[in-house]
Amino acid sequence: MSTSQFVFAVLGKHQGTGVLLPGNLVLTAAHVIGGAHSATVAGPYREPQRLRVVWSDERLDAALLLSERRLGPTPQLSTVATDHPIPGCVILGYPHIQRDEEQRPDLDQFTGTVLPMAGLLRRTLTVELDRPPVTETADGPSPLAGLSGAPVYADDGLLGIVRAVPRGRGHRRLECLPLSALLADDEAYRWLPDDFAPPRPVTATHPRDQPYEEEYAEAVGAAYRRTRIFGLDELGKQASAWDLDTAYLSLEAASRDREAVPVPRRIDDLLADRPRVLLRGDAGAGKTTLVWWLASHAAAGTLGPELAALNGLVPFVVPLRSLRTQGGGFPSPAELPAVAGLVIDAAPDGWAGRVLGAGRGLLLVDGLDEVTQDDREDAHTWLSGLLARYPDTRCVATVRPHAVAPDWLGAERFEELNLLPLRGEDIQAFVTAWHDAARLDADERDRAALDDLERDLAQQFRHNPNLAELARTPLLCAVICALHRLREGFLPETRWELYDSALTMLLGTRDERRRVDAPDGIRMSVEEHQQLLQRLAARLVRGGQTEFTRAQALQRLERDLSGMPRVRAQGTPEEILTHLINRSGLLQERADDVFQFAHRTFQDFLAAKEFVEDDSLPELLRHAYDQQWHDVLLLAAGHCTRRDLPVLVEGLLKAGSETRRRDLKTTLYVLAALAAQHAAWLDEGLHRRVRKAVRSVIPPHNREQVMQLARLGGFVLPLLPDPREVPGEAAGMCVDLIGEIGGSDALPAAEAYARVDHGRIARFWNRFPTEAFARNVLSRMPSNAVIGASSPEQLRHVRRVASIHSLIVSGSHAPEALVSALAGRKPAALSLLDNPLLADLDLLRSVDCSRLETVIVTDCPALRSVSALAGLPALGLLQLLGVPADATLDLRPLIETQTRISVSGIARTGILGAGVLGDRLTVI
Repeated sequence: MSTSQFVFAVLGKHQGTGVLLPGNLVLTAAHVIGGAHSATVAGPYREPQRLRVVWSDERLDAALLLSERRLGPTPQLSTVATDHPIPGCVILGYPHIQRDEEQRPDLDQFTGTVLPMAGLLRRTLTVELDRPPVTETADGPSPLAGLSGAPVYADDGLLGIVRAVPRGRGHRRLECLPLSALLADDEAYRWLPDDFAPPRPVTATHPRDQPYEEEYAEAVGAAYRRTRIFGLDELGKQASAWDLDTAYLSLEAASRDREAVPVPRRIDDLLADRPRVLLRGDAGAGKTTLVWWLASHAAAGTLGPELAALNGLVPFVVPLRSLRTQGGGFPSPAELPAVAGLVIDAAPDGWAGRVLGAGRGLLLVDGLDEVTQDDREDAHTWLSGLLARYPDTRCVATVRPHAVAPDWLGAERFEELNLLPLRGEDIQAFVTAWHDAARLDADERDRAALDDLERDLAQQFRHNPNLAELARTPLLCAVICALHRLREGFLPETRWELYDSALTMLLGTRDERRRVDAPDGIRMSVEEHQQLLQRLAARLVRGGQTEFTRAQALQRLERDLSGMPRVRAQGTPEEILTHLINRSGLLQERADDVFQFAHRTFQDFLAAKEFVEDDSLPELLRHAYDQQWHDVLLLAAGHCTRRDLPVLVEGLLKAGSETRRRDLKTTLYVLAALAAQHAAWLDEGLHRRVRKAVRSVIPPHNREQVMQLARLGGFVLPLLPDPREVPGEAAGMCVDLIGEIGGSDALPAAEAYARVDHGRIARFWNRFPTEAFARNVLSRMPSNAVIGASSPEQLRHVRRVASIHSLIVSGSHAPEALVSALAGRKPAALSLLDNPLLADLDLLRSVDCSRLETVIVTDCPALRSVSALAGLPALGLLQLLGVPADATLDLRPLIETQTRISVSGIARTGILGAGVLGDRLTVI
């Protein structure tokens, strides 16, 4: 970030310079203002504006000017923390001598050394310039006149401002006000916002840091701005990688940390105000894509308004799957720049530590589930230690849903977000994006065919709930798009068939469709491809790996080709490996001579095939207690013969019965039931044993067990106990389970439990048919129910609820729609989330608010007026969260009330009436 954007010319009694501080403040020298109440400021590419002087001190020779609107980002604040000289410092300002051809003030730049011991008694900051600016005259004005108030930077950190140029030093010395002196003044300090970042200590400058940081940002962009969209390259596309913005879909997620009713929200919004996040999501849910997108845009400074706070941070991507392949431990701060394998020279010594120490790091830890269980605890120790050392570092870590315990990183202040399955509108958006990418280099006839295919698939998704259930992740949705195009509309019916068909597409038709005729002299059938790849996949699973080196692959091929004479005769192991990488479409080179499967799901699918065909089910079952093997165990069910499947199911039931850990018992019984569903025929006695086992872990005891049991869908519903016979919290867990299953089949159970659960089922409205749920379930809600509505259809059906205690409305709804929904209702609490159409709360003037005690408005960027709340008799709490930093919020209408107010996102200086509200106002 360029420091010049923080610097202004200040035109008061004299011409001087000023620097931007947090809270829309401009700091300058007091003698520049000369006792005036205001001054004009101007800067590069900025229109001049008049600012009010809010504080001035002649003793310090410093003054603060306040802008009513946001002037821009603010610099890092720093203080000198050494007795040794600090070379390489920069001074930016507007001296008289530096003017353009129209005699307008122009920016000038000087370099020098901070001398901490010079001026010690006078408590000044002394800077000696590297060379004199011009020849000094005995009695003329200083050639540096106008530099008063100019900022002094050390490595982009603001150390202080220039206030005088002492005579007799050849204009080589500048006397400056250290920032520490300003912060020590109580009157000046109170004008700074409550949440401004404290100064960082500076002991030295590092001139190589900034150019390296620019190179690093470019390297991150090169590595992470492009990704693969499954099914495009495989169907004959010329390009195999696509701009990430084309492929990126802002997914929905939910948080249970802050919300009584977890409302689905876009992940971008949820990440905005959460410095540390543990993101859980299924295989193929888009976790890695999100990490790449965050890294590339943060490095480039191109994240949108919601995540603007991440712009300019330095992203450190830590793909944990790579650590095991490379044979190293968890990275130290100095090793962070290299762990992702970026194409860049080594960082300057200590650079990463300086970035993290300044709170400018964005740590992106991808795949906590992709290390072994033992290594996972080491990963926890490493991550918690790193963040304890650098507490201001923002962090996003990804993991599969059940790989680590709930609140695993709670002590490190991580909040957990769960990526949600794709809903109808997201599926449609993904289908459009996939076909848009496919049309990029298609000819006119192919584009017309793609148009027809897109319309057909979109219609199938709208009218076939079973197909939509298969497309619950971006990966599976892409597989469906690719197979739909290949098969001209015919699609598999189960998840297992999807993977199997995808592999056949990749291995059997890829070269044929490309009209490629053995360019490397090697021809292999689908089964021969699979035999080699599945052995490699099994080795990776056994080793707890998802990446492998060329040497490891060649070692495996040497062994396996001995049993495949037809393939071995066509080339050396090196040539066969090259063929697999180039032609299968299943292997990707992640870094130099480091490879991985296109997606871990395909690795697990092929490994499962190998374990079954190799009669290694006992080995698989020995790993039943290891979460990393659970997907392999489940996928093995689809490969099992009629003889093998009972062995797998009984083995999982036995493992579940032998463990005392209820969470693990639930998981193993669920796996057994899912495996049994693969059977075309299975002994009825074994089916009964599976149902009995699953019933034994109902009601679930915690959220983990709820999510596991929900994987069984409608299979669970007949096993639920009578709601009248279940005690309070256990009934609540059953309600959560019904809600997670959702759909039409779960409506009767939802209705039965709605009579006894005091409104808990209402939080799951999104999982059920909207009107039927409102008619059959919400209409039976008790008077203390909390209702959440996000879609226009849901908002219309709120009227079916007889009495609402708390209403949470999210999304872009016109005030008229909100008034209609609230008509006849007397809520005690109202929450409005993510509504860009809301400029005021005047809608409440048309609603009975006699019981309204709490109003919460979150991420409504247009909101400026709350005057409609002034007359509400019961209002005790108002929360305005996520107010834009450049907004001016008028709270003066609430001065005469007793309402307590909390505000986040905006500095206190941007709130009108803040001083009068006093302790009733909390700025978060």
